[in-house]
Amino acid sequence: MPRGHGSLFPSPARPGGAHRLFFALWPSQQVRDAVASRAERLAVSYTFDGRRMRPDRYHVTLQFLGDVPADEREDVVARAATAAAQVDSPAFDLVLDRAGGFPNARVWWLAPEMPPEGLRQLWDALGIALLQAGQKPKASPGFSPHLTIVRDVGTRLSAGPIEPVRWHIDRFVLIDSQPPKPYKIVGEWPLRA
Repeated sequence: MPRGHGSLFPSPARPGGAHRLFFALWPSQQVRDAVASRAERLAVSYTFDGRRMRPDRYHVTLQFLGDVPADEREDVVARAATAAAQVDSPAFDLVLDRAGGFPNARVWWLAPEMPPEGLRQLWDALGIALLQAGQKPKASPGFSPHLTIVRDVGTRLSAGPIEPVRWHIDRFVLIDSQPPKPYKIVGEWPLRA
């Protein structure tokens, strides 16, 4: 297989100063390093024309709240925090053991072959709590947990096994994204031990 040379650069700025808000699983530095190692192996094994994600941007999205105008941010964050505080889900282990790409999504990802039940419970509990707090998450075609490693890629990566990355999940966070600025954690909630 030919060697890849994809670029590594920040996302374009969001128009109008909007804040992209989402709940996510946020990896430790050890997990980030392990993911970066798997991404590097893929980059040298496959040709791709996308942009590699910086390790400081690695995450698994749980619930996406959307692009929020600056004047609505405080209210949305408050409702989201109220919802997050209601979540009572257990900690769990997540194993990223597959790499692949979604059809027509132009990303490469790492994901669990078998998502743990604790992840589904957390996703469901957070979604219900958001609705009860009057903050409807943006619809998605279904929960497909993954960690994006390459964006804007023209070549789809066929799903296959990788050396597993083991990750203990004991918390979730609320992220505010305003590229090209770094992600900002605006809230963090522990999971039940």
